[in-house]
Amino acid sequence: MLTPPAALHALLLASGEPLSKKRLESLLGIKSAELKLALAALDTSLQNSGTTLVQSEDEVELRTAPEAAPIVKKLRESELSRDLGKASLETLAVIAYQTGGTDKGGTGTTRGEIDWVRGVNSSASLRTLLMRGLIEGREDERDKRRVRYSITTEALAHLGARNIEELPRFAELRAAAHAVVEEGKETAA
Repeated sequence: MLTPPAALHALLLASGEPLSKKRLESLLGIKSAELKLALAALDTSLQNSGTTLVQSEDEVELRTAPEAAPIVKKLRESELSRDLGKASLETLAVIAYQTGGTDKGGTGTTRGEIDWVRGVNSSASLRTLLMRGLIEGREDERDKRRVRYSITTEALAHLGARNIEELPRFAELRAAAHAVVEEGKETAA
């Protein structure tokens, strides 16, 4: 069985985002005072490890240590300097044509829908597009467990379009993309 600091470390690593202290207490089955002790022990064990705990009043997150900034910067720069590649361009196209025009309110698309249209896992492409600021993710209003991705103004500017409707064959390709997603929903049902 894991110690509270080890379990805390696993939860923070797996989440990849800040977790509230209340939620951590609940997940670990411990009280506030015990969480403080576990956080202090984890913080100590992370010394000189390249990762650190970042805490606010209510949340905790596992991040790279400030000392690792130069090497992490090299990694990010090398990722950003590469061309997008076919997979990322396909993913961007699916998101752009699924995002919808002003008549549909621009709802965006989920990773599952993107994967269905492309026929492969799109996680790496989504990460690349998010890092470059070409797409953004928002919580799905109908299902809080999912993220809906949409194209950003940065991507539109990069593509030379003032709005999404200016993309090539927008209405035709948007209808086709929606049809494929609806087919996938019917198949899954």
